[in-house]
Amino acid sequence: MTSTMILLHNARLILIFLFVYLLLTGNIRPGNLLLGLLLAAGLIWLTRPSPRPISHRNLLRMSWAFIRYVGLLLWDIALNAWWVTLVVFKKRPFNPGIIAIDSNCQTELGVALSAHAITASPGEMVVEIGDDGKMYTHCLDVTDKDKLMADAQALRRGLLNDIFD
Repeated sequence: MTSTMILLHNARLILIFLFVYLLLTGNIRPGNLLLGLLLAAGLIWLTRPSPRPISHRNLLRMSWAFIRYVGLLLWDIALNAWWVTLVVFKKRPFNPGIIAIDSNCQTELGVALSAHAITASPGEMVVEIGDDGKMYTHCLDVTDKDKLMADAQALRRGLLNDIFD
């Protein structure tokens, strides 16, 4: 793909993101317009989206994987918030520690979103990502967490790979 085509692709995405930003803020003053443009350009620069064509079949698969990923993320957040609440208010015993989880995602964005999903869940936080893609995660209770986290990560990894690959 030529650099001109990539530039046009990125310019279209910037305009789409700017339009969405302006719809969300409801403010078309010059200062807000400039801020929206900077945010949209920054988002494109950070994510570096691929200008590859997306077929309808891939779009449906990617959309369904995204919906499942968001649902899984919300479920994990609710479940872990309930568990942390029980630990705090009922003074349940817990065994804190750090475990290593393989991300096995093929893109940096996939690794980052996977780490974000873990960190967004109460009681768990990714403290470092190694060069090999291993995520070192602090957990409030590491008892049986290795197996549970590995299974959850495998599901997240599959969904993220469906979304971004």
